[in-house]
Amino acid sequence: MSNVKTRNVQKDVQKAIDEMVESGAERGLQVAVYHAGELVVDAVAGVADPSTGRPYASGTPVYCYSVVKAAASTLIHMLVEQGKFGYDTPVANMWPEFGARGKQAVTVRQVLNHTAGVPGIPLTTTIEDLCNWEKMCTAIADSELWWEPGTKIGYHAYTFGYIVGETVRRVTGKPITQVLREELSGPLGVEKELYFGMPVAEQSRLAVLEDAPLPPGFQMPEMPPDLPMSKAAPMSLMPNAAFGNREDTLAADIPAGGKTSSRAIARMYAALLGQIKGVRLISPERLREATAVSFTGLDEIFGMPTTWAMGYAIGATGATPEESKTQFGVGGVGGSFAYGDTATGIAFALTKNRLAQDFSAAAKIYQVVRDGL
Repeated sequence: MSNVKTRNVQKDVQKAIDEMVESGAERGLQVAVYHAGELVVDAVAGVADPSTGRPYASGTPVYCYSVVKAAASTLIHMLVEQGKFGYDTPVANMWPEFGARGKQAVTVRQVLNHTAGVPGIPLTTTIEDLCNWEKMCTAIADSELWWEPGTKIGYHAYTFGYIVGETVRRVTGKPITQVLREELSGPLGVEKELYFGMPVAEQSRLAVLEDAPLPPGFQMPEMPPDLPMSKAAPMSLMPNAAFGNREDTLAADIPAGGKTSSRAIARMYAALLGQIKGVRLISPERLREATAVSFTGLDEIFGMPTTWAMGYAIGATGATPEESKTQFGVGGVGGSFAYGDTATGIAFALTKNRLAQDFSAAAKIYQVVRDGL
């Protein structure tokens, strides 16, 4: 790619995110794009902490919820490549207690593609409980199946992280945060920008979350109590700014979510697609297997059509159906989004601290990048 083209796309992305902040639509955000292993966009706009005026920087991490599920999934692929277990190995082989109540046949593959049939946590769960690893793993191990594993798909919003994390812990003898640092974020040089649990002493570097203001006169529609999503987790645990600014939730391992800068998570996707300064996280053959369509269907929890590879959703926000076929990634509550594209070699991330109800910012910047590259 020519230096002129690279400079132009950097300039166009910077202009677009500056306008988002100046219009009041966003408080602060980052965009990072790698192409063929090179960082071609590193753009920042706005403030990380409105109370102090601290500006956003390229290395500012932010709690962007499910975006970091992709890092948990990547660790699983790395362990499979190391021969620790296979995709069709039952989780109970590594974590015997998980096999209770008919779950003995649930496989690693089914956890990764959200067909495991274990999408719910107890409706009595509190935020403090989410921060208690042993308590959450015990509750999930004792849970019953919602469907026969592998036959239906439904987003495992919270349980995904604990199942993956406990599998990693049982196999390595280390908490998933340590494995992330030793195997992924450390080798990639982003250990200060990519976290599950983030030490309290580091939290002052985070962007502060805020909820996007609701339109004048907006009233939240009353939700029927029998909705599957209402049974998968207490509504009090729906992610919001207050949840994501708490010291305890930031410090805890809740690997269904995490803290990252755009630069760090984009770098991870780039190191899946190819080498980054000599580091490639998994082989090309493993990448093809990990990012192939694994299951398509109507999501049993949210009721919309969904397509998953192993640990990554298929398609990027703002992409055409044809473009989506080679894109794999995860978006998060609030509008942050990151993905890799096996056809173009692009790794893209947008993270932000104002929690919106859609991915419109990411979709707009996706189109700027697509048109520029």
